[in-house]
Amino acid sequence: MTVVDLEKGAPQDAPQDAPRKAAEGTGADTAPDTAVAALPDLPRRIGGVTRSGVLSVFGAAASGLCVAVLLFGELAPFSGALGFFVTAYLSFLGIYAVLTGLEEDGQAVRDRVMTVVLWSAGGLMFAALTMVVGFTAWRGREALPHANFFTQDMQAAGPLDPLTNGGIAHAMLGTLIMIAIALAITVPLGLACAVYLNQIPGRFSRFVRTIVEAMTALPSIVAGLMVYAVWILNLGMQKSGLAAGFAISVMMLPIVIRAADVVLRLVPGTLTEASEALGAPRWRTVWHVVLPTARSGLATAVILGTARGIGETSPVLLTAGYTAALNANPTNGPMVSLPLAVFNFVKSPEPTMIARGFGAAAVLMALVLVLFVIARVIGGRGPGHQNKRQARRAARASRRDVTRFAELHTPGLELFETGSPETDGGTERPERGAGLHQSAAPSRSAPSPDAPAADDGEQSPQDNAPAPADGEGPRQGPPAPDHESRTGGAGGNTDPATGDSH
Repeated sequence: MTVVDLEKGAPQDAPQDAPRKAAEGTGADTAPDTAVAALPDLPRRIGGVTRSGVLSVFGAAASGLCVAVLLFGELAPFSGALGFFVTAYLSFLGIYAVLTGLEEDGQAVRDRVMTVVLWSAGGLMFAALTMVVGFTAWRGREALPHANFFTQDMQAAGPLDPLTNGGIAHAMLGTLIMIAIALAITVPLGLACAVYLNQIPGRFSRFVRTIVEAMTALPSIVAGLMVYAVWILNLGMQKSGLAAGFAISVMMLPIVIRAADVVLRLVPGTLTEASEALGAPRWRTVWHVVLPTARSGLATAVILGTARGIGETSPVLLTAGYTAALNANPTNGPMVSLPLAVFNFVKSPEPTMIARGFGAAAVLMALVLVLFVIARVIGGRGPGHQNKRQARRAARASRRDVTRFAELHTPGLELFETGSPETDGGTERPERGAGLHQSAAPSRSAPSPDAPAADDGEQSPQDNAPAPADGEGPRQGPPAPDHESRTGGAGGNTDPATGDSH
């Protein structure tokens, strides 16, 4: 086998005259080994704009439009605007795939076609959203420039009055009060239920999750009828903004629970495991680790629920009624919201009332946008991302921690116990703060730990042991005992059998 150098693009082991022999036809066995080395694989560019790509897109679009014109005008008896655009788009995709296949392989063709499909879907959704917002703002342009439209109610204005009289102040205040009541009920209950479903799995949690998923498809009129039957008919309460807030919270609660549950599942399990490994209880782990990590996603969950509840009309009509006057008391008297006001305005045949209806719809969209911005500011960025204000706050907290640790710092454990110079058992200790490399050498009078302690006034046998001669090893066994200390006199040795001295 031939080793190919990918950087140089030429075989390393091939002889220099291999191309000449291959050209002459000599050495049939060496022909496969001396073939031209394959060029190194280059990574395919999957992003960016190229000239050939742009030309392919515009050429395929023009060709698809021409095919649709031929089919609907000349060749086939087709008709209808929707069919025309669908045929043109499908022809565009097919022609674009063919043009891309002339330069790229199959994988690149699929990638380019799916990219075009996704960009087309995104552009279609953006165009639809722009059309809805633009059409609403354009139809309400007659009412929005007037200041009384935001500061007055419709108590003293009628359908035939000009736009300089009357406004939607009562509907704006009613919407804010109702959504505030609904958020005060939904946010704690929804987040608590999501934490329960995420942190305490079991049979009951599966049952609760099933009920929440079923409530997601609950019609809004059913929620309004439930609150109307319980709060107004059975308890005898009157129609008010509080009852409407209860009905809206019923619609918002399953949305917030489901979205928050999905967000909490994305929190890495290693974070909770690390917190519990440090000894933190479950509630502290949830409060200080799980919820701060998922704060941005939880804000999005609250926004989704708010967008669902703020646009409800039928529950408000059943539980709060309708009024043309400003009412700031949510517990007494009927109250109206912006969606209900829009419904009542646009069903009138008068152009001024229709303009007020579209102006109220534009204000409703702006209110939702403001609530979304507030929620994003409160939620902050995702985990691991900080803005400048959060980074400065974290830096100040770090400096405070460093100062506090420096004040409370105590010396760490050292290899040797340090203290004032003392003699304990013949061992002298170094002074305090001497460091790891300073240690007290034992005194010469300190006995060995293996040797028995000598009595007072008696020498140790090791002190009388004669030194070994040169070339000899250490003496084995105990030294000879002192005969004078054994016999009590000077002279010869003592016979161990008879006890006589020699």
